[in-house]
Amino acid sequence: MGAVDARLAELGLTVPDVAAPLASYVPAVRSGSLVYTSGQLPLVAGSLAATGKVGVGAGLVDPAEAAGLARTAALNGLAAVRALVGDLDEVVRVVKVVGFVASDPAFTGQPAVINGASELLGAVFGDAGVHARSAVGVAVLPLDSPVEVELVVEVR
Repeated sequence: MGAVDARLAELGLTVPDVAAPLASYVPAVRSGSLVYTSGQLPLVAGSLAATGKVGVGAGLVDPAEAAGLARTAALNGLAAVRALVGDLDEVVRVVKVVGFVASDPAFTGQPAVINGASELLGAVFGDAGVHARSAVGVAVLPLDSPVEVELVVEVR
């Protein structure tokens, strides 16, 4: 077991198998020392963990729940990285995270939602998990997912 897998185990987490693409793309590509993941949804065992828009009120996905979904999406991003490079110990640093939040028109808390992904990466990689980031509110995401997360990581 590598150091990153050991840290994940300490956190009570495991990286799932890489999710099968939903369309015509691959989960991740490498260009030089950078790995770019495709947008990752909060899939658990092949199904979305939740659907709908994020916001406050009846019928909306609670922002705290959405942050947990962003964490799940980031784990799926790590699965895509691992499937491409073979071992998460090859990650030198997380360079950038782009998070999309399917938002109710009145919702403006996208950064707090994507903190779920950012905080996970910091917990797993320490200082190497600190990254640049965008958190974007959108009208709708694939399969009515509440969140989608992309990663850019530097590898050995």
